[in-house]
Amino acid sequence: MKLRNVAIIAHVDHGKTTLVDRLLQQSGSFRENQRVAERAMDSNDLERERGITILAKATSVVWNDVRINIVDTPGHADFGGEVERILGMVDGAIVLVDAAEGPLPQTKFVVGKALKMGLKPIVAINKVDRPDARATQVVNEVFDLFAALDATDEQLDFPILYGSAKEGWMAEKEEGPKDKGMAPLFDLILRHVPEPTVQEGPFRLLGTILEANPYLGRIVTGRIVSGSVKPNQAVKVLDHTGKLIEEGRISKVLAFRGLERTPVEEAEAGDIVAIAGLPDATVAHTICAPEVDTPLPAQPIDPPTLAMTFRVNDSPLAGTEGSKVTSRMIRDRLLREAEGNVALRVSESDEKDSMEVAGRGELQLGILIETMRREGFELSVSRPKVLFRRNESGELEEPIEEVVIDVDEEHSGVVVQKMSERKAEMMEMKPSGGNRLRLVFHAPTRGLIGYQGELLTDTRGTAIMNRLFHAYAPYKGEVQGRRNGVLISNEQGEAVAYAMWKLEDRGPMMIEPGWKVYRGMIVGEHTRDNDLEINVLKGKQLTNIRTTSKDEAVRLTPPIRMTLEKALAYIQDDELVEVTPKSIRLRKKLLDPNDRKRAERQKEAETV
Repeated sequence: MKLRNVAIIAHVDHGKTTLVDRLLQQSGSFRENQRVAERAMDSNDLERERGITILAKATSVVWNDVRINIVDTPGHADFGGEVERILGMVDGAIVLVDAAEGPLPQTKFVVGKALKMGLKPIVAINKVDRPDARATQVVNEVFDLFAALDATDEQLDFPILYGSAKEGWMAEKEEGPKDKGMAPLFDLILRHVPEPTVQEGPFRLLGTILEANPYLGRIVTGRIVSGSVKPNQAVKVLDHTGKLIEEGRISKVLAFRGLERTPVEEAEAGDIVAIAGLPDATVAHTICAPEVDTPLPAQPIDPPTLAMTFRVNDSPLAGTEGSKVTSRMIRDRLLREAEGNVALRVSESDEKDSMEVAGRGELQLGILIETMRREGFELSVSRPKVLFRRNESGELEEPIEEVVIDVDEEHSGVVVQKMSERKAEMMEMKPSGGNRLRLVFHAPTRGLIGYQGELLTDTRGTAIMNRLFHAYAPYKGEVQGRRNGVLISNEQGEAVAYAMWKLEDRGPMMIEPGWKVYRGMIVGEHTRDNDLEINVLKGKQLTNIRTTSKDEAVRLTPPIRMTLEKALAYIQDDELVEVTPKSIRLRKKLLDPNDRKRAERQKEAETV
């Protein structure tokens, strides 16, 4: 059977996964009466809840006797480690762009990689049914983006389709015809995407996607570059330097057929398959016949820019809510994650019982913590810190990100002011239609930690921020952190409504009555810039006098709700977030007030 391999590239929420749904439906991959979930490719719970693709996945459809392998890529740059390698599996790419928003930074990130690899893209303008759609201008913006990314003349001569994945149609004109469904896109893929190039020689495959399966063990997905593969075939695994990792036999060869993976007796060069039976093979390794000595070239991965310390939960409430609490369990789980996720780097930390995890961004690390928490882990994590480096002349450099903020004109002043406080430089400012402005900044990653929440507050929830790693640049100097101090509990027990009511003038609370607290736990935000120890356990003095003034009803202001991302952005260097399957608590690193004072004095002595 003839083959085509194609990737779908798009920014977060531009409709990639919905488009794959329609392609699967209209190619006859589902039975007439088959019940299929919305966004069928978003397979794990976190992807469904957040509406984002985190892991790349492959599927395949048959159209006019040609099998089209489709790879759905993540749109978020934090998961860019997935994207860079996936593009090596395909021969063409569909660049999906929202007809109102136009190409955004993450589209730019992946498209840049695709053009560099010589892929000839198809541009699909999605959501033309939106009332604020501006398809013609968006096509011009896409052309400008390709030109800015040094596309060749051939790549700039891209075919364009317009349509709506939600309504299930694509056509060469904005107005339709709509009755042909996705057929124009299928036909264009067959015409425009070349057949996979097949090399001569024995079996070779480059690992691209990795996953663990409880029955089959480790499964490596990749494209067969040359030769063919069968179950029970003897193979060996080489790393990118050509060093032998392991020798073994393939237990199963799985091909993608619609949403299912089906075992096959043989797979030929050019096809994308999943292979089971090799316990040590991972991403960027070459799986090949025993006589092969040279590995396939693998794409280099961009370096991580943020790091966090994952440590054992040592609070007084440790072990009360989670089942996996020991340092060994946390360490094994992180090392297992690093095997499959190439953009993460896990290393032993200087402190005891802790590991340092470095990744691309807060979202990527936040998703990892959320996944572990759902698996029953208890751990405490430190504030994300930026990874600096020194250049040849010994100067300190830090990661800079390109930040694109779409905001209503009335709120643009406060955004520019806050970004300049965070040492950002404005690169451009242009109208983006509907009384909105598009602001582009180059800002240090340090300054952006925790800015998302503040931005939404400043702009009444109307701003959209997108960020992307730009480059390393000289250190920009100090960036101001949180201005307020915190309220710290000085006793252990259950919080009492009466005590919290009496303390309301000290600042907003982060806990509710009846919640368990302990000494050193952060229970609220102080209105001033210093930390304050308070007692939230103090009950009312009971007397036998009953008057209306004595028995005032306790009415508490609703507390600040701390989500995981918000908590990570909120804490300072001397604080931790305690994460358990049921709760997210904030605490001081040193729970004893005397230890904290000692550490502060030591710090002052060092600075002097």
